[in-house]
Amino acid sequence: MAYVAFKVRQQQLEFLKFIHPLLIRNHPLLLKTMLGHAGRLCFSRSVAKISTNGYRNLISRQMSQVRHVSGNSSSSEDEVILETHGNKCVITLNRPKALNALNLNMIRKITPVLKQWENEEKVLIIIHGAGEKAFCAGGDVRSIIESRNQPTSTLFSDFFREEYQLNYLISTLQTPYIALIDGITMGGGVGLSVHGYYRVSSEKTLFAMPETAIGFVPEVGGTYFLPRLTGKLGMFLALTGYRLKGADVYHAGISTHAVNNKEVDDIKEELLSLKMNSQNVEIEGCLAKFTKSASFLQQPFSLEPHLPLINDCFSAPSVEEIISRLQASSDPFAKDTLVTIRKMSPFALKVTKRALDEGSEQTLAECLQMEYRLSQRFVADHDFPEGVRALLIDKDQNPKWKPSSLEECTPEKIESYFEPVKDELHL
Repeated sequence: MAYVAFKVRQQQLEFLKFIHPLLIRNHPLLLKTMLGHAGRLCFSRSVAKISTNGYRNLISRQMSQVRHVSGNSSSSEDEVILETHGNKCVITLNRPKALNALNLNMIRKITPVLKQWENEEKVLIIIHGAGEKAFCAGGDVRSIIESRNQPTSTLFSDFFREEYQLNYLISTLQTPYIALIDGITMGGGVGLSVHGYYRVSSEKTLFAMPETAIGFVPEVGGTYFLPRLTGKLGMFLALTGYRLKGADVYHAGISTHAVNNKEVDDIKEELLSLKMNSQNVEIEGCLAKFTKSASFLQQPFSLEPHLPLINDCFSAPSVEEIISRLQASSDPFAKDTLVTIRKMSPFALKVTKRALDEGSEQTLAECLQMEYRLSQRFVADHDFPEGVRALLIDKDQNPKWKPSSLEECTPEKIESYFEPVKDELHL
């Protein structure tokens, strides 16, 4: 992809230093023309209200945001907006009508620019979602499943390979990477956030790994980070797809910091205005300040009363034994959990249990390589396409799982899912 050279932005900023504030205030359109079309500058209405003393700050925050675009069509260009503010950077997932669902085009725009920013020794990267509903509701699995009917399509392999490579890249960044996970954060959105330095949630955050409900496995590094949550909470979340909301996201250890939803723009603005070179002290101070004022964190962890039951039941050596222990409990929470888990793909449950058990002793790279093998087997089999059909395409909410019971899931078939594939994932 041909991104606009960063030198263009630097030259524009140097030019802006010598522009008289009256020109900015009275002739913003003329200024845009003078700057040319190499970098599309973002102007706000407040330009017309600019004061002489504040013009440099406004330029820094609102006018020097260069949108780096590829040679794709305008519709795909806008799916991700990439901006730089001096030595700080912002990624905006810009598919609000699709709840910012991640697709291959977005992955291919984010990956190279993260590498470029890392090489340029940027001091901060913020990623957030456009709109008021979601950070990122997951990967665009519908397109992946539908591509199976296209004989020449490689989307089902390209997407997962490049998504997992991006997840791993995020985990290796030296540049502080801050995910503002305000709103729905599931599946692919978790992969874009959980492996970075900081995750900042709000009272509107909704976190889940709901893959077993569509006949799939919690991936994007889920087999790595879920087993590392407290006790057996991760196994519970993986098998049931349970949704954590608001304060629970922070209490469970998914997010590192928190912010009131109404202050999300404020925290972003303050991070971008920090005077820093390469230290994280200023970032951590900023995040700690907003976390301290996040009033919703006063709410206790809603799963706290159920953790003993979760730890007891989900520490069982098999899915069958987990269900047996839930059945033996008189706790209403156990009964509700049973109802949920019985709706999931039996085969996905069995594979997920084994994957998390193995992932608890593996590195992130090893987990992602395992997940890639699993993804290719699930795409080619019955349950994943059937789950996507039932929940996302036809929406009849009535998937027909094959095998239809845990007893029919043979050890041989489970083992085959973990075997190497022809084109292994390389990180």
